[in-house]
Amino acid sequence: MTATATGSATDAMTALSPMLGRLAAERATGVLVRDNGALYLADGQVVHAESPAAPGLDVLLTASGRLPRTGWDEAVARAGARREVARFLVDSGQVADGELEICHLGALHDAAFFTLAPGSGPTRFRYGVAHWIGSVRPVPAAAVAREARRRRGLLDSVWPHPEVDTAPLQRLPAGYGATATPRQRALLALADGVRTPSVIARAMGRPAFNILLEVRRMAAAGLVVTPSGPAATEPAPLPAWVADFPSDPDIALLRRLRDALEASL
Repeated sequence: MTATATGSATDAMTALSPMLGRLAAERATGVLVRDNGALYLADGQVVHAESPAAPGLDVLLTASGRLPRTGWDEAVARAGARREVARFLVDSGQVADGELEICHLGALHDAAFFTLAPGSGPTRFRYGVAHWIGSVRPVPAAAVAREARRRRGLLDSVWPHPEVDTAPLQRLPAGYGATATPRQRALLALADGVRTPSVIARAMGRPAFNILLEVRRMAAAGLVVTPSGPAATEPAPLPAWVADFPSDPDIALLRRLRDALEASL
């Protein structure tokens, strides 16, 4: 990476989250939480990200058919306590190493985009917290911030009205706007005026950013109803196991293990 590119990435990180820049500089390990998501750091690099607005790695793997839900639950139950869920999936032959890496990278950038969104509230950090999924491939914090800013710019270049991102998606009657592409038609089939783009992303097992980009393209093409103001619905809060910072870092893991075991009974 050139000096110019490095400077640009650092500037993006400072603009989106000054605390993330400080944590990266000190090579911190722990979890950074904002209202829209959480970033897990190891030695100052981002190793995982989660957001209520983005499908998690489990959804991307299982909804797409790459992995049976029972396979994911088994990995959490058997390897979660060791924080080696990703390693278990590969070693057990359920997911190829490269496939998991690509899917995890997509989930990481997807959740980080929402976590680092402007106006996503105060930032909190807890040192020493590690995610139970384990290590896949760390990403420099500056690169994560740069990608989040690039995605925000891409969305605004297509349709500079973010109200469509969180409003229930509703298609216009046939005959309005341009002709939808096959990918857009699959998305429009779920546009019932109730589901938001985030809900549709989970239903389709696709990254939420990809859905937002298609929604903005459809808004620009006149294929969907565009709200005149901010959506009335509030974004879903972060799960309490992240936002409340339990005194025992393993409480979150134990809850996930319990849920996985109950689902398999």
